[in-house]
Amino acid sequence: MRVPIPHSLGREEARRRLRANSHKMAEGFPAGMAQVETSWPSDDRMAMSIQAMGQAVVGRIDIEDAQVILTVDLPPALGFIEPIVAGAIRQSGQKMLAPPSGD
Repeated sequence: MRVPIPHSLGREEARRRLRANSHKMAEGFPAGMAQVETSWPSDDRMAMSIQAMGQAVVGRIDIEDAQVILTVDLPPALGFIEPIVAGAIRQSGQKMLAPPSGD
């Protein structure tokens, strides 16, 4: 599943905001539905490990100049909830691109 989220921040600012707000990733899912861990294997990629409904899901966010692309590899058992997950990812991505508190 691939969810592009357009932005007008530029790559550097998008990266800065994602790093500052990555702790908000799980907030896009219904309460208690998911646990999310993140890491940065490169400057323009944030890797994610998501535990949801007893399933392990991996994904990534690729940062581009005018969009971030959230990609999640859903196992077949979770394919039926793709619209819910896509909505949660879109919501989380928008929160993560918002100015950090205090800016």
